[in-house]
Amino acid sequence: MFPKFLPSGVEQLTESASIALAQNIQQIPLITPLNQQPIATAYVHQGIGGKPFLLVHGFDSSVLEYRRLLPLLAEHHETWAVDLLGFGFTDRVAGMNFNPNQIKTHLHCFWKKLINQPTVLVGASMGGAAAIDFALTYPEAVEKLVLIDSAGLTGGSPISKIMFPPLDYFATEFLKNRKIRQSISRTAYKNKQLATEDALFCGAMHLQMPDWNKALIAFTKSGGYQPFKANQLEDIQPQTLILWGDSDKILGTKDAHKFQRAIPNSTLTWIKDSGHVPHLEQPQVTAKEILDFSG
Repeated sequence: MFPKFLPSGVEQLTESASIALAQNIQQIPLITPLNQQPIATAYVHQGIGGKPFLLVHGFDSSVLEYRRLLPLLAEHHETWAVDLLGFGFTDRVAGMNFNPNQIKTHLHCFWKKLINQPTVLVGASMGGAAAIDFALTYPEAVEKLVLIDSAGLTGGSPISKIMFPPLDYFATEFLKNRKIRQSISRTAYKNKQLATEDALFCGAMHLQMPDWNKALIAFTKSGGYQPFKANQLEDIQPQTLILWGDSDKILGTKDAHKFQRAIPNSTLTWIKDSGHVPHLEQPQVTAKEILDFSG
């Protein structure tokens, strides 16, 4: 049985890992200082014992991004994945500003309510930028940091320039287009055979949630995650593992070295035969690197 708050199209999932994770998605009415009413926040929680892991997804994505990695980590550690404010299957409450500061506040409220102890914080792509921002603001909440093909050295989005009516609506409709999303999915993988129908639907199911386009427009208009300055990255306190697909065609590979040089106490590990999403393309290898790093 799938949770009732998920879109009806969830029955289209075919991969066992996708189905299993979708069946385990929960929602909690999370109280935050951002709004008078609680925010129904979607998350997955598996595993017991060990240092807790908290997984943060990328841009226009959801917890389903971790459908292959999360179960492997949960075999050894208590593991959480959460849909950020304005993304995934977390409710988009009317009248809110969906920007990095509010995302960070919402994430901290989630951590405080459900985890409330130092975590191994894992962020992929835009989730890496969110994780860096969180670690800089709440160092007491992060014991170790893992960045997977992370954003954070280049900022903004090309579509932000057209995010005004009526072009903002057309921009989100463009991103909603099946062929566009299929092209993005194929670009994210080195092995194009992994860009399956199931993968495409995992990356698009949250588009059926109410006000998906309004929240995406608001986030993009906010400027999104701007590039971190060198002195900010130097302030990152937790030991950091940088994982990077050796064939990343989304962000390229140069930023991996830049992060390693800028972040103190960091290690760079290349994930072979992988594109932008090694946690999906090489989940076993990625899980082993994270588990070995976590100690």
